[in-house]
Amino acid sequence: MKTIYFDLQMGAAGDMLSAALFELLNDEQKKEFLDKINSAGIPDVEVASEASVKCGITGTHFRVTVDGEEEEVHDAHHHEHEHHHEHGPSTGSGTAEHAHHEHEHEHGGVPEHVEGHHHTSLHDIEHLVNDLKLSDTVKKNVLEVYNLIAQAESHAHGKPVTDIHFHEVGTMDAVADITAVCLLIEMLNPERIIASPVNVGSGQVHCAHGILPVPAPATAFILQGVPSYSNQIKGELCTPTGAALLKHFVKSFGPMPTITTEQIGYGMGKKDFEAANCVRAIMGDISRDYQSVVEFTCNLDDISAERIGFAIEQLFEAGAVEAYTIPVTMKKSRPGNLLCVMCLEENKQKVLEAIFKHTTTLGVRQNISQRYALDRTIETVQTDFGPVRVKKAEGFGVTRQKIEYEDLARIARETGKSISEIEHVIASGAKQSTL
Repeated sequence: MKTIYFDLQMGAAGDMLSAALFELLNDEQKKEFLDKINSAGIPDVEVASEASVKCGITGTHFRVTVDGEEEEVHDAHHHEHEHHHEHGPSTGSGTAEHAHHEHEHEHGGVPEHVEGHHHTSLHDIEHLVNDLKLSDTVKKNVLEVYNLIAQAESHAHGKPVTDIHFHEVGTMDAVADITAVCLLIEMLNPERIIASPVNVGSGQVHCAHGILPVPAPATAFILQGVPSYSNQIKGELCTPTGAALLKHFVKSFGPMPTITTEQIGYGMGKKDFEAANCVRAIMGDISRDYQSVVEFTCNLDDISAERIGFAIEQLFEAGAVEAYTIPVTMKKSRPGNLLCVMCLEENKQKVLEAIFKHTTTLGVRQNISQRYALDRTIETVQTDFGPVRVKKAEGFGVTRQKIEYEDLARIARETGKSISEIEHVIASGAKQSTL
């Protein structure tokens, strides 16, 4: 399974994510990407790649210029041109409405390249993105990422999304970052994207409204449900744009799985720390032989059989891949049930909430397991009874197939025949068609 793994020990910013992904391309694809992003139609924007060295490691830095000028960085973290949001430090990339006030706060006046620009609403962003000369998939992803940022800013400021505005200079910069990541992911076409927990940095950030904790409110809002942590490095390591891109594309967060590495990319920030200020992207193959699953178990002795049946239905709706009960003997020799539920990491929170909501348990145990499974497909075949679905499974040297039960049951109700008779007729017809 073609997989991209993001190592986020130094957080994430849009330009760093895009530069790391850029390094996963071959030379021909790199040229193709730069041609596409620079001819996409982002107003007055030019994107260029340049080599950058951090702690002896060579990677790529993306230089995004608007009207020929690159946004300057003045905060404690220097994540290129990424943070131009109302709560964050003045580093350039526009994600909120009062970016120019931050420049005033830092320098005592409005910089020359900020004067004369107006604010841009989310509606304006939608028009801009829809006019880009890129695929519908890329444009859809860009808008969904921007909506995550707008929702976060709306929550942070207590304003409707329609009242959130972005400063034009920073907006073009951010559109370039977000569009670059979406385009690169389309070109690389991974089957799965996973990442380490996110280092958000530590300390405080200065903005026009005062001193705020790291992560900034918008970033913290976006990262809800995403594993994150803070360490001794001072500064805002994860930006709203970086957080939104991760939230949109990454399907699970955790340690790096067993992966056969094919390419490694390093996307560099501007600031120098004691640790290499970069996002590392690793692309390779994860064996289809197994997948990591979360196993939840709990004991139930005060719930009816009907409610257990309903609960299991709801668990599958929430994303469980397996849910079943085992009879057990509990305290005071009471008969009870052990509820066992398996799900993928990305569905963990929903499944856990469903267990507590639909059962009477007071506590749930968790284990991480490796699940081996055959590759499964469903095909529709024509039979004497019309189209039916056939489930096929392959792997580990075996091949199996089975007619979908619901289709057999439907035909049995319609014809009055038994399921065994129907299976025999379909099997006979399949043999004849191969002669």
